[in-house]
Amino acid sequence: MSAMTEDLRSDEEARADRLVRIGQPPRNRGEVLRKLVWILPWLVFLGAPVRDLLADHHTTSATAAGWVGLVAFTGTYLAVVFRTVGRPYSGWAVAALVAMMWVLAVALALSLGNSWLGLFVYVSVSCGVALPLSAAYWTIPLTTAAMMLAGWFVDDLDEAWGLFLVVLLVGYSMTGVRQLVRTTVELRKARATVAQLAANEERLRLARDLHDLLGHSLSLITLKSELAGRMLPDHPDKAAQQVADIEQVSRQALVDVREAVTGYRRPRLAGELAGAQVALTAAGVIADLPAEPDLTTVSEERESALAWALREATTNVVRHSGARRCVVELVRRQTLDGPTLELSVEDNGSGGSGKGPGNGLTGLGERLAKVGGSLEASRLKHGFRLVARVPAGTPPTSTDVGSPA
Repeated sequence: MSAMTEDLRSDEEARADRLVRIGQPPRNRGEVLRKLVWILPWLVFLGAPVRDLLADHHTTSATAAGWVGLVAFTGTYLAVVFRTVGRPYSGWAVAALVAMMWVLAVALALSLGNSWLGLFVYVSVSCGVALPLSAAYWTIPLTTAAMMLAGWFVDDLDEAWGLFLVVLLVGYSMTGVRQLVRTTVELRKARATVAQLAANEERLRLARDLHDLLGHSLSLITLKSELAGRMLPDHPDKAAQQVADIEQVSRQALVDVREAVTGYRRPRLAGELAGAQVALTAAGVIADLPAEPDLTTVSEERESALAWALREATTNVVRHSGARRCVVELVRRQTLDGPTLELSVEDNGSGGSGKGPGNGLTGLGERLAKVGGSLEASRLKHGFRLVARVPAGTPPTSTDVGSPA
């Protein structure tokens, strides 16, 4: 996978980590401030109760009771919500605090008037954030109904209807946020598990390959070394033959190991197609890619050259083109020189900023030429097109594909 793809994944994972951190205890002062920024804007609905108390519409005792009730309600709300996105209270404690908010909202709205109906917004938020989903699904509409009844009691149904959708939908939206955070956490755990399983499978494959490559050779070398040691005093000529055999086996084992390592480092076209899908999607580019190709008649060296071409083309689209759409095609064609496998990558971007072919395209052309292929790169009226071709018949005589340009 190219460095650009890794950078895009890092950005995506950073955004996901910030989302997940909303539902976890703050680790430092910065995370505490971010949580407060996420929570405090909701306090805008407390403006009406504060204005009502400052307007001196009530008796002194009622005003004092209103301030006490408002402070208690706000403190309870902040405790419930902040602790829920930090270190949650136990189930019974949360239920008791939400019930206390519910009672305070009803009492304050009935005793002090319609300006206090906005408190039910916070009760709905607390139900959606803190209560189990099964309880939230019925307590949210119950809170909405209580708000409507309070509005009817204080003879201001217009204000109640104005808050109806706010109270109802804000609670359910909080349940959605909870499930989004939970899904993100589970997805990251699943991805980590898949990555671990893939790494374990790769280690097992490497162990099997090393055993198959070196097990027989090393056993043979050990056996012939013992024979040479026993023959050396009485039959030096036979011992010399055993030593020559040991050298030949060792050289062949070294060749096998080098070929195996080359195979591990060689990119595969199917893997690059999957990587291109991830990179383009993460960059906001609409990607149209083919299904997994049939490469039965294509040598590994030629497949590797096409894979390098796809990687370079994808990197150019993401980094330089500014494209919104990219189409990748992989087709077999019959030409005068025989069957050919053609890879084309076309985008609708600017085509980059350079006036001539860069080092990447030059290196691709050299790589494809080594396996009998060719490279074409051309600007279109609206975009850029790269076409890489390799023979799909007899494998090339040279297997030196080289390292990435």
